[in-house]
Amino acid sequence: MEIRKATIHDVDEMQPLIQQYADQGLMLPRSAKSLYEHIQCFTVAVKDGKVVGTVGLHILWKDLAEVRSLAVDPGYQGQGIGRKLVERAIWEAEQLGVEQVLSLTYQADFFRKLNFHIVDRDSLPHKVWKDCVYCKKFDRCDEIAMVYYTQSFKSVHDPVASIL
Repeated sequence: MEIRKATIHDVDEMQPLIQQYADQGLMLPRSAKSLYEHIQCFTVAVKDGKVVGTVGLHILWKDLAEVRSLAVDPGYQGQGIGRKLVERAIWEAEQLGVEQVLSLTYQADFFRKLNFHIVDRDSLPHKVWKDCVYCKKFDRCDEIAMVYYTQSFKSVHDPVASIL
């Protein structure tokens, strides 16, 4: 299996993969147009020439990025593909110097295993007022806000690391 940056040639497989989860109310839908416009934000997992997973990393503010549109083909779940995609997104965030990676999710156990921590959604104003305010579930959001603190965050906020 290969984990790599998405290309425009992957969109025809990415969009229906994301849509099947959007149809279940588990994530927001993504049109092909939206994927083309943001293709540089996406990473895909490819197995035997087929896109079997995708994830987006969206920068929200200087210290906050979001894992979006994490989707793994149901026939390939349980193989660590989702974990590898999220780890790649975290790595990219760290390379960019982003301190926190956010996920709004129904899969808290999955993200907890990747060292994400539950936080109060109100502690994320750049997300809430940029995206959430336009969501049809805004007044009754039932997703769990979770944050991963990158090495950039840890080095800035760890008094011992700042001395070294």
